[in-house]
Amino acid sequence: MSKRKKRIPSPNNNKIKDLDRKILEIFNQNPNKIHNYKQIASKLEVQDSNGRNQIIQKLKELEVNDRLEEVTIGKYIITKQRYYHEGKVEVTSRGNAYVICDDLEQDIYIPLRNLNHALNNDIVKVYVYKRRVNKKQEGEIIEILKRAKSDFVGVLQKNKSFGFVVPDDPKMYADIFVSSSELNDAVDGDKVLAEIIDWPSNSKNPFGKITRVLGKPGDHDTEIHSILIEYGLPYAFPDHVEEYASKIPIEITKEEISKRRDMRNDLTFTIDPKDAKDFDDALSFKILENGHYEIGIHIADVSHYLKENTILEEEAYQRATSVYLVDRVVPMLPEILSNNVCSLRPNEEKLTFSVVFEMDEKGYVVKPWFGRTVIYSNKRFAYEDAQDIIEGSAEGGDKELETAILTLDVLAKKIRQRRMNQGAISFDKTEVKFELDKDATPIGVFIKESKDANKLIEEFMLLANRSVAELIGKKKKTFVYRVHDEPNIEKLTLLQGIISKFGYRIDTNNKDTTAQSLNKLLADVHGKAESNMIETLTIRSMSKAIYTTENIGHYGLAFEHYTHFTSPIRRYPDVMAHRLLQHYLDGGQSVKAEPYEEKCKHSSEMEFLASKAERDSIKYMQVKYMQNHKEQEFLGVISGVTEWGIYVEIIENKCEGMVRIKDITSDYYIFDDKQYALIGQVSKNMYQLGDQVTVTVKNTDLERKHLDFNLVED
Repeated sequence: MSKRKKRIPSPNNNKIKDLDRKILEIFNQNPNKIHNYKQIASKLEVQDSNGRNQIIQKLKELEVNDRLEEVTIGKYIITKQRYYHEGKVEVTSRGNAYVICDDLEQDIYIPLRNLNHALNNDIVKVYVYKRRVNKKQEGEIIEILKRAKSDFVGVLQKNKSFGFVVPDDPKMYADIFVSSSELNDAVDGDKVLAEIIDWPSNSKNPFGKITRVLGKPGDHDTEIHSILIEYGLPYAFPDHVEEYASKIPIEITKEEISKRRDMRNDLTFTIDPKDAKDFDDALSFKILENGHYEIGIHIADVSHYLKENTILEEEAYQRATSVYLVDRVVPMLPEILSNNVCSLRPNEEKLTFSVVFEMDEKGYVVKPWFGRTVIYSNKRFAYEDAQDIIEGSAEGGDKELETAILTLDVLAKKIRQRRMNQGAISFDKTEVKFELDKDATPIGVFIKESKDANKLIEEFMLLANRSVAELIGKKKKTFVYRVHDEPNIEKLTLLQGIISKFGYRIDTNNKDTTAQSLNKLLADVHGKAESNMIETLTIRSMSKAIYTTENIGHYGLAFEHYTHFTSPIRRYPDVMAHRLLQHYLDGGQSVKAEPYEEKCKHSSEMEFLASKAERDSIKYMQVKYMQNHKEQEFLGVISGVTEWGIYVEIIENKCEGMVRIKDITSDYYIFDDKQYALIGQVSKNMYQLGDQVTVTVKNTDLERKHLDFNLVED
């Protein structure tokens, strides 16, 4: 890592530098209060006549610019809220930002000079200028209402008496100054966690202290722990929580069995990834005398063990989700529960919460049943095992189990087809998986696709989730829903602009045509070089699914009612759904929505952070894998075009890196935003979004999880 020369940041003693911002801060502290220049001077501790004259001049300028109103001669109040908004900051990797406000259709552009120390995801008050720059609404952040975070992972660059922490996060645009007294024994080059403790108004850099030394950059465990810490995610349980979990009674008593529907004699099995240990769900299968099928979806009864108002409950709520990194799982529950007591392992009696369907041969539900059960799983299948049975390539298996899987596969396909006909969108996005050696070093990359066995489980889990939500939703009682809003028409328009370059189109005339054309798009691109890029862009054009007590339906699944019920070992909202379902099955009244809405919001936020950590771990492994392939040429597809270069995604392993425009030496290239292309000024050669190109690895940066490519030009 190259060192950057640093100077100690020091606040400028000139009290009237950034005077307009300081004056506005005073007015914003009490928006209804009137101030004159003497009161402003007193608050700023300006006593000389030159300083007071500058304050008088600034007050006049702010009035002319509609920032202040002169209510009487020499007395001012801040302009009414017409130009002021509150929103969330989204910083770009270039250091500029946008503020997203609920009350504005268009995001507000904030140049770096106007950020005024606001950081990514901060909640801020922003002033919007009346003028527009390049059709953008431009503004200035005048107050930070709530910091999103104050802790950052980075590498210490240490000098004799101070240091700077260079953050890993590309959206953190300022290095953190650390004095010698706040280094906490960290040495030059250490990867550390630094906390911002102050940011003087006239300092370019925040002041911080090192709270933890994580290790050396590039060390595998250090980098994985850094990813978790960057997003505020834990990687170990406190000792007292582990101790509490170890003392939970795990014996299944006769008394407990007597309270439940006993399904231990029903043919039951699980289908999961081959490396899974936390088996949330099992299926049971029985042919009834009337020719119908009895199909049980059995879910680990986590709420039997996870009691409210306990330290274990608080820990599970704070985590809200398990985090699935490339080389490990950080579970929501201690291992004794997640992988043992609650996990529906074969040849063991287990307590479950079940949805049992009587279903006809066309896959229609004749009668559902909901309640607590006890089961005994006869067999554990990996997805590959079940797929072999479906494809007819399995040998020497149990005929009864094979019949069950084949019948369920037929039913699942009928259920899925109806769901697609009703407007569901089929996102069968490929997953990047790694082959790791004993040291967790990636030695291979492969692409995992969803096959019939995966879709079998998916359809029956969707059916259970939907049925539970319908049962409570139709009674108009408070419940935890998984909702997905309709896509934003502007995002779909942007998507259309990009995919049209490849000859595709979507019809956004109405809800039905949008879903149909999106499915056609995803089917048409499947297996093509541009498939991953277009699938990713399509997903990004969708709204984010969230948890809430306010049901608006699930657009992507085409369901009016939907919840998460089937994964309580790894998702806290499912635990809430179990508790509420049992409460209502027992005849309970509707509960107050507010506390559940707060928990839903927290769960959605933690899910978002976990997904970012999971993506970062994939990027880290991709960069690590490519370190050993620097001499190799790869065929890739241009996945992004910017004024500073092109992003290229390698087709065979989905690793993405950048070819910087300065490294394309065959011509002087100019960015054309209308064609999503770089165009050679002399040759008119074009590198356009979706084009196939050949690249080699130029540089790998594990700390920033970034790849630089060289373009192999003809």
